[in-house]
Amino acid sequence: MDDLTIPFLGAGRAARQYPFADLVRSGAVLAAGSDWPVSSPDPLAALHNAVNRQEPGSTRPVFLPEQRITLHAALTAYTAGSAYVNHLDDTGVIAPGRLADLAVLDRDIFARPVEEIAHARVQQTFVGGQRVHAAADA
Repeated sequence: MDDLTIPFLGAGRAARQYPFADLVRSGAVLAAGSDWPVSSPDPLAALHNAVNRQEPGSTRPVFLPEQRITLHAALTAYTAGSAYVNHLDDTGVIAPGRLADLAVLDRDIFARPVEEIAHARVQQTFVGGQRVHAAADA
């Protein structure tokens, strides 16, 4: 997070990067997505970064630890938050009458240490209630 920006922004402006926790506390709706090809298209790695403020497996100091957010807040940003900002009222949450666009993981990421979020793997993906992907071992 810091290698690409501090040299260009300087430490003062870089310290205001990705103020996720401040935004959550303010009541703002967070929306998250990938900046691929600039960053990884892997949403599990991005969830890990938002919650831990550190790349998966990194031993570097946590980047602006006061801006960490909960897994619930990060997952909501990727699902309901992104649906909200895109005016997609029929998706973003699992509920009757909504499109069943969802991924099934190989583990409950809420029941594991947050340091393990990026280790989860997608087993199945559903779009509009139809399975469009199944891992070989699913």
